[in-house]
Amino acid sequence: MNIIRRRGWEIPESQLTPEHLAFSRRSLLIGGASALALAPGAAYAQRASDAANLPDPNADLYPAKLNTKYPLDRPITDEKVNAAYNNFYEFNSTKDVAEQAQKLPIRPWMVKIDGMVEKPFEIGADELIRKIGIEERTYRHRCVEAWSMAIAWTGFPLSKLVEMAKPLGSAKYLHMETFNNPKVAPGLRQSWYPWPYVEGLTIAEATNDLAFIATGAYGHPMLKQHGAPLRLAVPWKYGFKSIKSIVRFSFVDKQPVGMWEKLQKTEYGFWANVNPEVPHPRWSQATEEIIGTGDRKPTLKFNGYGEFVADLYTGMEKERLWA
Repeated sequence: MNIIRRRGWEIPESQLTPEHLAFSRRSLLIGGASALALAPGAAYAQRASDAANLPDPNADLYPAKLNTKYPLDRPITDEKVNAAYNNFYEFNSTKDVAEQAQKLPIRPWMVKIDGMVEKPFEIGADELIRKIGIEERTYRHRCVEAWSMAIAWTGFPLSKLVEMAKPLGSAKYLHMETFNNPKVAPGLRQSWYPWPYVEGLTIAEATNDLAFIATGAYGHPMLKQHGAPLRLAVPWKYGFKSIKSIVRFSFVDKQPVGMWEKLQKTEYGFWANVNPEVPHPRWSQATEEIIGTGDRKPTLKFNGYGEFVADLYTGMEKERLWA
């Protein structure tokens, strides 16, 4: 028999601090030590640098339990394909952004929740994720460029964030913004784009169960090129609506104007619901190429999610509901 004899300085495993709390405390201690030696601005920069290099304190939440309410009609796109084929104009205008995106510091990442709410506040993305909790969902993803994927996202319903924010009855829309740091993202130096990236939803859209804040994919925390640490996934809309690396959620009474809508409103509208019968001004939306396979499939109205979202647009026949 192997008898374990603990030495006087050892403690039982049951008393160990959980990993995610230990890393948070370590970050705080690092920051405190730095502050003794550095000026306030330099101390903050040092804390941010140290925190950015720490392991993800929420890694223990993955993989999350699968929500089977929204089954797929196709295989999930291979992660290697997905990770190498991304739109992220803050870095560049090609699909090859993965390497550049690694320069994005995602820890600490503060999120501002303001506008028409009971009390504006800021919260760290790591704290927000752990406070709300996460699940896995498999969604189709349809780009306005007429290609598609199927992705296993992890995250939480956007409705839970809306509930936490406590918007006033006068709030009609949710305005979202991406980070705006030209020092790490060279695309942000291109002045012909109206930065920062902005997108919006109605409150009814934001509280629909399909609207999802993705924090991870393929059973692990979000890769930076996918829009870490928080990105939107609204699978019944074209992909440009799924804003990445969100830093602000503002509740407003006027319809937000998205970056692409501001740049070219004849091609990119506010609603951007998928419809194979309404072509983009420069190409058809009737079919889509499934990235990674080369196959083409007929495009489905609302990207196949009509039973869950079509009622959001009842009586709005005069609106330009399609991009």
